[in-house]
Amino acid sequence: MSGKKTFIIGLVWPEPCSSAAGTRMLQLIDFFIAEGHQVTFACAAAKTAYSFDLGEKGVAELAIELNDDGFNGLIREICPDAVLFDRFVMEEQYGWRVQQECPDALRILDTEDLHCLRHARQKAVKSGQPFHISDLFSDMAKREIAAILRCDLSLIISEVEMNILKDTFRIDPSLIYYLPFLEETLEEKDLKHWPSFDERAGFVFIGNYLHEPNWHTLQTLKTTIWPVLRKKLPGVQLHIYGAYSNQKVMQLHNEKEKFLIHGRAEDAKTAIAQHKVLLAPIQFGAGLKGKFIDAIITGTPNVTSTTGAEAMAGDLAWNGIIADDPEHFIDAAVTLYQMKDQWLKAQQNGIQLLNKRYAKSIFLTAFGMTLKNLSQDLTTHRQHNFFGQILQYHHSNSTKYMSLWITEKKRHLS
Repeated sequence: MSGKKTFIIGLVWPEPCSSAAGTRMLQLIDFFIAEGHQVTFACAAAKTAYSFDLGEKGVAELAIELNDDGFNGLIREICPDAVLFDRFVMEEQYGWRVQQECPDALRILDTEDLHCLRHARQKAVKSGQPFHISDLFSDMAKREIAAILRCDLSLIISEVEMNILKDTFRIDPSLIYYLPFLEETLEEKDLKHWPSFDERAGFVFIGNYLHEPNWHTLQTLKTTIWPVLRKKLPGVQLHIYGAYSNQKVMQLHNEKEKFLIHGRAEDAKTAIAQHKVLLAPIQFGAGLKGKFIDAIITGTPNVTSTTGAEAMAGDLAWNGIIADDPEHFIDAAVTLYQMKDQWLKAQQNGIQLLNKRYAKSIFLTAFGMTLKNLSQDLTTHRQHNFFGQILQYHHSNSTKYMSLWITEKKRHLS
C-alpha cells in the first residue's frame, strides 16, 4: 500500500500525554507514515492545549463537523485508499458517508477496547453483582458489533477480546486483527537510566480521570487500600498523577494521610520512575492498560488486579504481583515495596514481557501485508462478509436519512 492515502477520523485529537488511546493513535499514524502513506487526520472535537501537533509528523489536520454534508465532498476530493475509524461511534457517524463517496476504500476500525465489555463490567461492579458473559448482550454491543461487521478489518488490542468476538459473538476471524501496543524494545542502554530500588520512594498511581475505571480505581485506593497500607508502612507516601484531575479528584489530597494528588504529570514516565511500586486495584475495564507499559518502560513493578493485568502478560510472568482481595493486595504492596530481590525480579519480568509481547517489530510487517492483501482482493473479502453488507445497506439508509433530517433542520435554524 505504499504511495497510498490514509484518512483517519478521530473521536478526539490525540493526546499521548493524557491517555493510552492517544499514544495508540500515534503508533498507528507512525505505521502508516512508515509505509509511505499520505495521512490525513480529521476530527469534529475541539482541540485542547494537550493535543499533539500532527503537523510535526507531516500529517494533514482537518476540522470536520457532525451531520455535515460538506464531509462528503471533502472525502470524495481526497479519495483515500484506506479510512480508519477511531472507535465504533466514528464509524456510526461517518461510515455511511465513506461508503457512499469512496466505496473502494479499505475501511478499518480501531476499537481501542471493547466498549461493551468495559461497560458491562462497570455495571456489574456498581450493582454489586458478579459479571456474567450474558451481560455483554447489550444495546451497546449491538452497535459495536454492527460497526465491526460493517468494516473490512477491526483492530483488537487484547487477546481476551479477540476470543470474546470469535467465541461469544461469532465474528469471522478474517474481520478482526490482533494488534496490541507497538513499542520499542528495551535495550541495555535504556536500563542504565532507571533509578535504582534505593533511589526510589513511595507508591504511585496514574490515569486519565475522564476514564471511569481510573476514577473508580482512585476511589478504591483512597477508601479501601491506603487507609490500611499506610499504617503498615508509616512514613511512605502515595503519589497520584493524572490528566483531567478535576475538583472531585483534587479534593482527595490529604498531606496528613500522605495521599498526595499532583494533577497532570508533565511526563508520565518521568513521574512513575521516581517511585518504587505502581498500585492499580482496577475493578473493571477492558483492553490493555497503558500505565503498565509506562511502568515497565521505567522499570517500575506494580501490584494490580486480575482485571488490570488481563491479556497483558500471556504465558509470561507478570512484572509485579496480581491480587484481587484487598487484604492480599495490601500484603503484596508491602512485600514488593520492602523486598529488593522480589522487586528486581519483577523488573526483569517486565523487560521480557515488553520485548516478547509488545515490540513493534513483531507485528508491523505482518500487519502491512494483511492490509496489502485485503486491498488487492477487497471484493472477495466483502462478499465473504455478506452480513456486513446487509448491515451496511440498512445502516446507510437509516443513518443517512436521520443525518439529512438533522442537516436540513440546522439549515432552517441558521
